[in-house]
Amino acid sequence: MTVIDIPGSKSVTARALFLAAAADGTTTLLRPLRSDDTEGFAEGLKSLGYAVTQKADRWHVEGRPAGPAAPDADVYCRDGATTARFLPALVAAAASGTYRFDASAQMRRRPIAPLTRALTALGVDLRHEAAEGHHPLTVRAAGIEGGELTLDAGESSQYLTALLMLGPLTAKGLRIEVTELVSAPYVEITLAMMRDFGVEVLREGNTFTVPSPRSRLRSNGGGSTGGYRATAYAVEPDASTASYFFAAAALTGREVTVPGLGTGALQGDLRFVDVLRDMGAEVEVGADATTVRSTGRLRGLTVNMRDISDTMPTLAAIAPYADGPVTIVDVANTRVKECDRLEACAQNLRAMGITVHTGPDRIEIHPGTPKPTEIATHGDHRIVMSFAVAGLRTPGLTYDDPGCVRKTFPGFHEVFQGFAGAPRA
Repeated sequence: MTVIDIPGSKSVTARALFLAAAADGTTTLLRPLRSDDTEGFAEGLKSLGYAVTQKADRWHVEGRPAGPAAPDADVYCRDGATTARFLPALVAAAASGTYRFDASAQMRRRPIAPLTRALTALGVDLRHEAAEGHHPLTVRAAGIEGGELTLDAGESSQYLTALLMLGPLTAKGLRIEVTELVSAPYVEITLAMMRDFGVEVLREGNTFTVPSPRSRLRSNGGGSTGGYRATAYAVEPDASTASYFFAAAALTGREVTVPGLGTGALQGDLRFVDVLRDMGAEVEVGADATTVRSTGRLRGLTVNMRDISDTMPTLAAIAPYADGPVTIVDVANTRVKECDRLEACAQNLRAMGITVHTGPDRIEIHPGTPKPTEIATHGDHRIVMSFAVAGLRTPGLTYDDPGCVRKTFPGFHEVFQGFAGAPRA
């Protein structure tokens, strides 16, 4: 058996940084993810005047419930979607200030329109500097009264998360009616973490009511807000990253245990192991660890991955080694990630000699004997890490941009090579 220590969750780290910045007091994040995305988020907070101290295994964030210390700032979001979507929402609630946001060319291509339309509907003075619904943008903050919103989160659950976390910073709170929602487990992460930071959201179906403590802040002369409270928060391992090692065990007939991800895990992407179980792997989810073991024989299947779509490329990369077709459905949102992941998977599998059929929200992959090729990564960390798993059965795969894994797991190649070279039990 091989035990793999997975770095902290990107999704949890980003949310924790937002909540810590908005909390009353100093929060300590234990074992946060250190990667380009999370470093970019922390750097963005520093640009806004938040005090962030980063040590090896813990970060300290001094919260400012009233908003950024800087009255004027330029924030570069790098490639980070959470940075690019969460920070404009954070600053929008400030009483005053002008904040300009820009991002990499890759992130500039990714949409943020549902979020910025919602902020504009709340009265935020927000202007896109180039293409409507994309970065760069400028936010002129003047506080947010709050109220009711209707939101389409069928493209990304991050739009809803940004607004939910914003809610307690408004004067009257928010009531959000969601017409379409993708990656719902990520919203559950948000609700659980807001609860851990002291705010309870009422959910009735797809309607979310977020309370605001701002009136209490004014009534008690500026004391404790009664909103987000600073805490010591342990960041659990990244379940999306764990999927590569679980898939590797299933593909090669090995056994892998990932500590820190068990029955109480926040992240829905741990449900990827259920897909592997349906393909024939043996899975054990304990209180604080998950183990996958396999003979290396995989069954074909049809699976809906709408709620765990970040693991779609992981399954696509091992699909050719199954004994029948693998069909993945309801993953249209993967077309607007760091790249069009559905098409990127199809392109690379075809280059490996595999028969693939795609539709607007689906991909069908047939069994075959993959041949080595250079993987076109499109600068997407998940394409690299997914096809690294395929490389365990098809030696000779290379990548046009192997370094893009720094976005979420800078040490991935070394850790994965260590797994590949570890003796079998």
